Amino acid sequence: MPTPLPQLLLETIEKQAGVVLLEQVRGCGMTPDQVRARVESGRWQRLFPRVYLTHGGPAQRPSSRWAALLYAGTDALLSHGTAAELWGLLDGPVVANAPVDVTVPKERRVRPQPGLCLHYSTRVAAIRHPTRVPPRTRVEDTVLDLAATTERFPDIVALVCSACQRRLTTPARLRAALAARPNTPWRASLRTMLAEVGTGAQSPLELAYLRSVERAHGLPRGTRQAHRRTNSISQWMDVRYDEYLLVVELDGRLGHVGDGAFRDRRRDNLAAESGYWTLRYGWAETIGRPCGVAEQVALVLRQRGWRGRLRACRRCGDSENTSWGDLRVP
Repeated sequence: MPTPLPQLLLETIEKQAGVVLLEQVRGCGMTPDQVRARVESGRWQRLFPRVYLTHGGPAQRPSSRWAALLYAGTDALLSHGTAAELWGLLDGPVVANAPVDVTVPKERRVRPQPGLCLHYSTRVAAIRHPTRVPPRTRVEDTVLDLAATTERFPDIVALVCSACQRRLTTPARLRAALAARPNTPWRASLRTMLAEVGTGAQSPLELAYLRSVERAHGLPRGTRQAHRRTNSISQWMDVRYDEYLLVVELDGRLGHVGDGAFRDRRRDNLAAESGYWTLRYGWAETIGRPCGVAEQVALVLRQRGWRGRLRACRRCGDSENTSWGDLRVP
């Protein structure tokens, strides 16, 4: 019959998703021989040197994260993709045996282990979230860590927009974190993009419309993520030109089918009740033919009183870009 575990150790096990460090076990009065007996009997498992899972079943993801932290030592933080899991920045489930990202102080050296991705930083204290358990990097530093390891800037745009759209951070907080990291890859592009996200664009598609359609062609500046309440119904509009009673909705592939499509139609109909016209564009139009989109938006704005002049951009000479016969307003 195994010796019952001390109460203090049981509390530690519960807090750490079933994982304990050898030093914690010994601090609660157990001997190395008792630990060895539990491992040999299959009641415990050794996950890393000095780190044990206190049951015989497979290690679930929370246990894997705690095991990596305990092995990496004092001041270690979950970071990069693993911190992104905890913050809800990633879509879809994460398998239990996926590698765990851990950041440790630069002056420390940790022996590599299978399933452990080690990162080193001189700013561990600054990037650590002050209260969250298990210890992890702040949202802003998590985003910038991932951006630094991303090869394609469009993927960084999607990551930043997702973090802001989910209300996990703000462009201002990301800019402050970026200012403290002078060697961050993509720094200039990130700074420019964060300024644009700060205007209210909350998705890569909205940023593409702002850059390639509105700004590149001299259209009037719209209000982003404008909110209105009609008949007790709360609405958010992607781009609204209030002076000209025009709304531009930007539809990504997700969220605009089924119930999403119904919400879109209801939103358009409610806007029409207030005198607003709605133009709706997706990825193919906004990214593939931004000049044609600009031409159509300008035409509707002129019909509604705009006296400005559409400006040609560097892509306007491309015939494929400006061929919009099927989308022109009669």
